[in-house]
Amino acid sequence: MSIFQMFLAETAAKNNGGSMVGMIIFYVVIIGAMMYFMAIRPQKKQQQSMNELAAALAVGDSVLTTSGFYGVVIDINDDIVVVEFGSNKNCRIPMKKVAIQTVEKPDGTTISLER
Repeated sequence: MSIFQMFLAETAAKNNGGSMVGMIIFYVVIIGAMMYFMAIRPQKKQQQSMNELAAALAVGDSVLTTSGFYGVVIDINDDIVVVEFGSNKNCRIPMKKVAIQTVEKPDGTTISLER
């Protein structure tokens, strides 16, 4: 006998008319738990990973953007990063920190987002 069947039998034995209410409450709790483990928890993990990547970002790091461009960080503000692309020193583009997918430090350490 499964836990669910035992719960239903116990609820029906206690309350002859209230078993339907107990079942509805049980389903709401189960659906809420599923929503937490399938939607909220992974989102929190991704946000934590993004915060760690943004905290590790420094001037001189090589980065890979979410659009697939490789560049070097030359300036960092609150949530804006200025990235220099290619060997042409005139191609400097400001972008948000969330647009950075991978950071490679000068010592060879790589920090990447878990997607």
